[in-house]
Amino acid sequence: MPSKKAVKNYGVLQKFLNSEFPNATTALIYKTPFQLLIATILSAQCTDVLVNKVTLKLFRKYPNSKKLSTANIEQLKKDVYPITFYNNKTKSIKSTAEIILKEYNGEVPKTINELIRLPGVARKTANVVLGHAYNIRSGVVVDTHVLRVSKRFGLTSSADPKVVEQDLMKLVAKKDWIKFSDQIILFGRKICSARGDKCNDYPAIRKLCSEAIKLTKNKTVLKRKTK
Repeated sequence: MPSKKAVKNYGVLQKFLNSEFPNATTALIYKTPFQLLIATILSAQCTDVLVNKVTLKLFRKYPNSKKLSTANIEQLKKDVYPITFYNNKTKSIKSTAEIILKEYNGEVPKTINELIRLPGVARKTANVVLGHAYNIRSGVVVDTHVLRVSKRFGLTSSADPKVVEQDLMKLVAKKDWIKFSDQIILFGRKICSARGDKCNDYPAIRKLCSEAIKLTKNKTVLKRKTK
């Protein structure tokens, strides 16, 4: 069961997220479940802005699993560049396309157990695809933003994505899993960033954030030393 602190902090954070990001959704641009799957694989440790720039051309050449599965691997690497880790990701998306075409008749599977069998697909990617392509609530997306925010706001004490996801699934109502994932990712990008303090204008949530509290204490100590 979630701690009382986690429940309380989540309640405050949820109200803030609903107010600031009521229409949050994935930033990835796609037309089909297959395109979303490929875009999400490419987005690992890479910005959505860069992914969208690359997939704009990529999906024109390879709009479906049949086209992508028959792509020349060396040419495909050039098409995927400058995505981070493009060599490995190129192999993953081509292999994934081949499996989907052969085993699923070109259709992206609708269960998390089937999805995580695909090259380059872990629970994060599977949750994004199931949530946005099929509106299936399979879990909570845990990326670097979700990890950071969840830890700072006391929603979890773990740094393990699998544990964090389980903690959040116990805390957040299932009907909100997709929306919460999108909201907290956007919150992490725009306000609760990895570099420094951007929440000065939001006192209601600032007082709950361990990083903001630490920064405040450090500033207080520094002022005392300089007097």
